[in-house]
Amino acid sequence: MALGLFFFLGVLTWVVTRQTSSVVAATNLRELNLERSTLEAQKTELLRRIRKARSRVTLIPRAESLGLRLAADSEIVILQIPSEGNER
Repeated sequence: MALGLFFFLGVLTWVVTRQTSSVVAATNLRELNLERSTLEAQKTELLRRIRKARSRVTLIPRAESLGLRLAADSEIVILQIPSEGNER
């Protein structure tokens, strides 16, 4: 009978330990999901700011404040990469 009681207590201890570790793992998972959501929101905001900073509406006034101007159509030179058949 004592052996049966020790076996029962051992199994009960094992079950409680597993449940406790499951609760800890679930808490960690919840915290990581919250952190991921926060990082995704920051990424979205940074991408929005990059798109805004790269727009002509933002770049032209900044360039003009530095003394730069837009090139006229006649000042634009299109450079072409030579094809493999035209190499010297």
